[in-house]
Amino acid sequence: MNIRLAISAFVLACSMQVFANQTPDSLSNLNLHAIQAPPDADATLLSVTTLPLEHQGGDHWRLPAGLYAGNFVLDVPIHLECEPGAVLSGTGQKNTLNIRAADATLENCRLEDWGKNLTDMNAGIFVERTAERANIIGNSLQGPGFGVWVDATPHVSVIGNKVQGDNSMRTQDRGNGLHFFAVRFANIKDNEVWHVRDGIYIDASNDNVIDGNRLRDMRYGIHYMFSNRNKVINNETRRTRTGYALMQSRQLTVLDNYSDHDENYGILMNYVTYSTLQNNFVTAVQAGVGDGIHISGGEGKGLFIYNSLFNTISGNHFENSALGIHLTAGAEDNKIYDNSFVNNQQQVKYVALREQEWSHEGRGNFWSDYLGWDRNNDGIGDVPYEPNDNVDRLLWTYPQVRLLMHSPGIEVLRLVQRAFPVVKYPGVQDSYPLMRPVRTMHARPEGKQE
Repeated sequence: MNIRLAISAFVLACSMQVFANQTPDSLSNLNLHAIQAPPDADATLLSVTTLPLEHQGGDHWRLPAGLYAGNFVLDVPIHLECEPGAVLSGTGQKNTLNIRAADATLENCRLEDWGKNLTDMNAGIFVERTAERANIIGNSLQGPGFGVWVDATPHVSVIGNKVQGDNSMRTQDRGNGLHFFAVRFANIKDNEVWHVRDGIYIDASNDNVIDGNRLRDMRYGIHYMFSNRNKVINNETRRTRTGYALMQSRQLTVLDNYSDHDENYGILMNYVTYSTLQNNFVTAVQAGVGDGIHISGGEGKGLFIYNSLFNTISGNHFENSALGIHLTAGAEDNKIYDNSFVNNQQQVKYVALREQEWSHEGRGNFWSDYLGWDRNNDGIGDVPYEPNDNVDRLLWTYPQVRLLMHSPGIEVLRLVQRAFPVVKYPGVQDSYPLMRPVRTMHARPEGKQE
């Protein structure tokens, strides 16, 4: 039996059982048609029904092992599973596979060698706007353009896939591993992505969950633009140029994520509002290097907050980086408490002229360089922690003075300022510094998630 007819007959039989009780007689004779492509869809794609699929029962079909070259479209609502050794090759052009049908599933397939034209959005898997509730599960992709592009399609699940870019190309010429545009209610879970431009790129997409993904050796691990009410949970980034780049978004929940040996920034917040960053671990952020020269402003910051307001930042751990936390450009009115800043070369850089209290309801943060005491043994330091003084501001204003940072003259300036604080610029103060780290957290081996 023709595969397309068999699928249509199965869908019709299942649908008639539902229609019997719910559909008026006037509509009971409606015919079901194949999924219609949008007007601008590529009509030259080969339907997967032209492949030698084997029926496994119900809507489940299997593709035998072998190399299948061409540009295909999943235009029927089936569960398509590939045997080990089944490879779909895009022959170096367009997309290897478009998903057009709603409720379709692609599982355990190998896709490779698609196009590299980023303007045309060439991708290993391109999910069209008609493919609501599509499931992309356990696939392996390797190619130069985008790995998976989801184009304004709601309720899509992208779970347990491996996406590898082309490491021979410049980073800016590669596509993103998983790219979501104008998507809602997506479930992006347990994927592994490497050697792409950005691991997971979320653009103008709301109400999605990004959970348990592992991202390494790329530009940005997770990159947000103009997206709201998203959850970023339990992800891992390593050796990126920014672990988590959160930009122009609000109501984000960033929870239990891990950053290890990322460059420039572990977590970057640029105009992020009304969001929560909690229980994240950032360690060993490296200084950015371009052509062998250190990048100005990219000295290795655990958390960089730029023009971001009304956020809650608590329970996080920032350690062993050049700079623990840097706030600038109107980044104010944030609740910052119960965090641990451990063994950073400089704990805080605050560039503004407004008082900032970094504690909440009698609890501040742990600072490994805090020199105060706790006479009543309540776990709270008796002396406020003030990370920056006028000498720090002098160094920020005139960076060339850093050549004298450890000279006797600079030490005398600090001593005089502490002894005679005649002029004190507004800045950060933690009135309730913690005497011990909030949680005992350590770097973990690569590939292991707690």
